Amino acid sequence: MTEPADPFDLLDPVLGHHIVNSLGWRSLRALQEEAIEPLLSGEDAVLLAPTAGGKTEAAVFPLLTRMNRRGWKGTSVLYVCPLKALLNNLHPRLETYAGWLGRTASLWHGDITTGRRRRILAQRPDILLTTPESLESMLVSTHVDHQAFFSGLNAVVVDEVHAFAGDDRGWHLLAVLERLSRVVGHPLQRVGLSATVGNPDELLAWLQGSGHGRRPARVVAPHLREQPLDGAAPAAPPPGDIELDYVGSVANAATVIAALHQGEKRLVFCESRRTVEELGEKLRLKGVTTFLSHASLSMDERRRAETAFAEARDCVIVSTSTLELGIDVGDLDRVIQLDAPATVASFLQRLGRTGRRHGTARNCLFLALDAEGLLSSAALLLQWSRGWVETVVAPPEPRHLVAQQLLALCLQEHRVGENLWQEWWGGIGPFGPGAAPVVRHLVEQGYLDHDGGLLFVGPEAERRYGHRHFMNLTAVFTAPPEFTVLNGRTEIGRTDPDLLTEEIEGPRKLLLAGRNWLVTYIDWTRKRCFVEPADAGGRARWSGFGAERIRSFALARAARDVLLGDDPPVRLTKRATAQLTEAREAHLHTVHPGGTVVTRTSDGDVRWWTWAGHRANATLAASLSSVVTPHRRVGDQWIRLRDDLTLQAWQAARADSGAGLCLPEVDSRAVRGLKFAEALPARLAEATLAARTADEEGASKVLAEPARFVTLNNA
Repeated sequence: MTEPADPFDLLDPVLGHHIVNSLGWRSLRALQEEAIEPLLSGEDAVLLAPTAGGKTEAAVFPLLTRMNRRGWKGTSVLYVCPLKALLNNLHPRLETYAGWLGRTASLWHGDITTGRRRRILAQRPDILLTTPESLESMLVSTHVDHQAFFSGLNAVVVDEVHAFAGDDRGWHLLAVLERLSRVVGHPLQRVGLSATVGNPDELLAWLQGSGHGRRPARVVAPHLREQPLDGAAPAAPPPGDIELDYVGSVANAATVIAALHQGEKRLVFCESRRTVEELGEKLRLKGVTTFLSHASLSMDERRRAETAFAEARDCVIVSTSTLELGIDVGDLDRVIQLDAPATVASFLQRLGRTGRRHGTARNCLFLALDAEGLLSSAALLLQWSRGWVETVVAPPEPRHLVAQQLLALCLQEHRVGENLWQEWWGGIGPFGPGAAPVVRHLVEQGYLDHDGGLLFVGPEAERRYGHRHFMNLTAVFTAPPEFTVLNGRTEIGRTDPDLLTEEIEGPRKLLLAGRNWLVTYIDWTRKRCFVEPADAGGRARWSGFGAERIRSFALARAARDVLLGDDPPVRLTKRATAQLTEAREAHLHTVHPGGTVVTRTSDGDVRWWTWAGHRANATLAASLSSVVTPHRRVGDQWIRLRDDLTLQAWQAARADSGAGLCLPEVDSRAVRGLKFAEALPARLAEATLAARTADEEGASKVLAEPARFVTLNNA
């Protein structure tokens, strides 16, 4: 029998030469070897590996080989990322790999100059690194001949595909890829790169879009053979050095971080921009070399911080999730987490930033800022230790994006057949016959005009979105209003306008980029704020909801398990152990292993302790409305019930819920946060939001459990 061919030998020999001699690799990783054959044969795929698992090379090396063998011309591969910073970081590497074969790679996103774009349009690169929003802009732009530019397109690589799939940017990306496939006249090979997720097969089916079931596809994930992610059977967590501590405040966290691991490079993750600013300021006051990164800092400020951090040794960079994805900030020694990230998947991404050097282990130190932060962290680490990670699920019923895509398609094609528009999306998800009411509404309200069986952009769309060549139509999220903060001509970042309008005594000061600033002038018309350096007293704030402590049903139930006595199998400091003991005593009457608990205090506070997460509780509150307080106050752990609740009313409400669960009620004001909601009938916009705030599965599990009633004396 002949020996099976070495997968390495399937790659272009010039590429193989440079892998060995330029990169100095003795061999490929398992993921890189196993991806070669399916990608060379044109299959769709999702490549799964932990952070720094070599996913980019696993996708690009076979595609470059295929490009050369098949003689692809022009822009034949798109490399799509969720963040411009990640594209900037990847570009030099992909440019080098392409250059080995005499090919080119270029960047195209919102920060690329007009001159550079003209050169790209004139000399199409073989690989274009871009974002979905920039692809949309190219399709609708009058300056881009999209038919000509994309004529040679054959494959799309979607980096951090799980980050797309879990929110509306994923639906937008899918819709744009379907339109691109129709523009080029053939299916595009789709390759997704992802960190560990709980449902890789479903993620691949989602990525395939209208090609699911019609094109060959596979998940390539060698590491899952050792550690299946079925979410049920316990599995050993990845090796690492994990510790949980309780510090009680941001100031105490700064003290601990300044004292520990001196001489090492530390990356600290925080769950809000405000915490990043406050911790950064306090670390600098302690003489620690500190850099900051979050979405409201200017691009230059972030880039300077990330470059300086990558080149320094004894320093700390404090960040929100902006550095969670694969942006290279050099060799890290430590990851520190303040409170808990929202998901186990986020924790895995952050943990994967460490342990990349030979002989080092992955590590993470959790510093809890309060009792709830400690409980959240312990719950997350307990679920992680069970081998559980979240499934990635696309948000349901994205009707607002159907409206956006219809308008974008009419801009792209100028006129679209009123009975043919569905063909552009191959009937995927929300773009089937169920989208007809959205089309009718767009026509009735003047967003679309129709004549002779054709649809085209109407006056209302021109009025709402026509500014700057419909630029606002290409972004799928509504950004809160923020003021640009400038020191002279240097942009520092953006701040919440509330900090500039609230009444205060004395000078107005801001905290931004970890530094204090005195406000000297506010240009209200242009939304600009001018500042000068100040010694102290600055404040940081941004609009929007903070990260929930315990989000999902699974993490809420893990918190209950912690309170019932389960410790996560990590190192717990004496402070953390003592605080967990206090938490268990405080919650003695709110948890029970046999079901849920309804408590009534002597001052009339009645709560149903479900430990089911906010969405399941909102669903339960809507479904048992007769016994819930009129304002339906709910948390992740409990639901407020009427103070005149009787056992008979309780039993009747539960019996009524057997007829079917209700979706949570939606405040009409909340719909404003759904971009393009104004292009939908009000009832459909509210129905979209209601479907996204529900957890019917979790609510059903709670209703199937017995509830015990406890009366507490809170004197």
